[in-house]
Amino acid sequence: MKNLYLVLILLICSTAVFAEESNKNISLYGGQFDITDEVGDDKTSLVGVEHRNPDLFRNTIIGKFSPVTGAFMTGEGAAYIYTGIEANYDLGPVIIKPGFAPGLYEPGSSGKEMGDILEFKSEISIGLDIFENSNIGYSYSHISNNDWGSVNPGSNNQTISFSQKF
Repeated sequence: MKNLYLVLILLICSTAVFAEESNKNISLYGGQFDITDEVGDDKTSLVGVEHRNPDLFRNTIIGKFSPVTGAFMTGEGAAYIYTGIEANYDLGPVIIKPGFAPGLYEPGSSGKEMGDILEFKSEISIGLDIFENSNIGYSYSHISNNDWGSVNPGSNNQTISFSQKF
């Protein structure tokens, strides 16, 4: 568990350093973890950071794709570190970004048991450009292990994000 926190701290620090070196996009987000938990014992807050490199965007016949890397921690001490791909569909000032990212999940001492360390995050984000290099957005995501773990309760999450291009 301590190693996962160390990796999370290093990811956040390195993202900030790399952002100063070239054209990068950093997003900070916060929201609720496991919003559809009917019992309510696993609902908690979450905070996270994501990194995108616009230099790595690739235009395809089905849209503009880019890698995304990020991490979040929940109010119950769980942590998730992920890297994957997202599509970018610009509709004027509105941006729609569906994405998929496998990652490593650690429940911590009191976080939700998801069944495996390997979990998959599917997400849809809607953002609005508020300034020339800034965006505010809403995301809905689902994290699960595709029934590969001992259990697969999954988690549905929602967040509000602020993105800044450097």
